[in-house]
Amino acid sequence: MNTHRLPKQPSIIVSFWNVGYLLYYSTIVFMLETLFYWSKFKEAYTSESVIFSLFWFGSVLFAFSHIFMVVFDGWSRFQNYKRIKDYLFMHGFTPKIARLYKGSKCQRTAFLVAARELGIEDQVIRYYRRLGIKWYHFVPHFMIKDPWFLFKKYFWSRTFMEKHYEPKFNYRELSTASLSI
Repeated sequence: MNTHRLPKQPSIIVSFWNVGYLLYYSTIVFMLETLFYWSKFKEAYTSESVIFSLFWFGSVLFAFSHIFMVVFDGWSRFQNYKRIKDYLFMHGFTPKIARLYKGSKCQRTAFLVAARELGIEDQVIRYYRRLGIKWYHFVPHFMIKDPWFLFKKYFWSRTFMEKHYEPKFNYRELSTASLSI
């Protein structure tokens, strides 16, 4: 990739937000759900309704656990973003790599943010459109193909436990240098 045309780079905080904004909004929703379910649980518990107490407590656990799952998912997508950005910077856009991240809205967002920051977002959008992927395709493909995904190692490791990735380049410095040339 030609560094002379590298767009002005956002701060790391802005990139972090852009990669996972849907997930961060989901975190707020799950927090609010947890509070709502907790109030319903307390109400059922004080009225000594065992069945409703169990139902609402299960709902509390479900919503509360999703707070952490969404936070870990955001972390993993940010690691993907950094890895993707390095790859795109060194090699340019290739459908082979874009295909690896087509599976979920969050992974595609990480790919698109990296591509946008390098000025090649249009290529990625055209590619995903050719695959028939629309903006509203939120449910990951693997969830449809494999209903037992919760019990598979690939789901847990790829969704929530991506290893920390240290970028190979300082894009802010590179963009400043390319703007001053």
